[in-house]
Amino acid sequence: MGVFIDIQNLYHSAKNLHNARVNFKELVRYLVGNRKLIRTMAYVVKTEDTFGEASFFDALHRAGIELRVKDIQIFHGGAKKADWDVGMAVDAIRMSEFLDVVVLITGDGDFVPLVEYLKWGKGRLVEVAAFSRSSSGKLKESADEFICIEDVPKVLMKTGMIAKKTARKTKSSQ
Repeated sequence: MGVFIDIQNLYHSAKNLHNARVNFKELVRYLVGNRKLIRTMAYVVKTEDTFGEASFFDALHRAGIELRVKDIQIFHGGAKKADWDVGMAVDAIRMSEFLDVVVLITGDGDFVPLVEYLKWGKGRLVEVAAFSRSSSGKLKESADEFICIEDVPKVLMKTGMIAKKTARKTKSSQ
């Protein structure tokens, strides 16, 4: 199986719906279970917050997640765009040649054509994992299986708890 993670989608959903962060290592471990994992790829966007991003990217890497990184685009007038949809879709299609199961971790309805192509064009089992309330209904319906992230144990880390743990670590190292 191969796992493809839309980091921006999950980050914003976790923050807005649950005031939390996603423990990606636990999420991937849960989704894989006892199946054979071939590759896990996460699609991230670099912004101006280099310090916070560097530690987050490092944590993903330490969890065995391969990163695909793109710089944020800033347009005249200040508009910002960060989009990995096409890159994630191309990687999933290309890698589907040697995968039986493709897991997309995203709630973005733009991936419905990808799910349908992988299922009907490539004969692959496609699972989607995302937050139920912020996921496209069409995406949920098109997947062979939909996994509600909020139901997965140890995956949501409340933001306040993270701040407390960081403060304790900083204090204990002084």
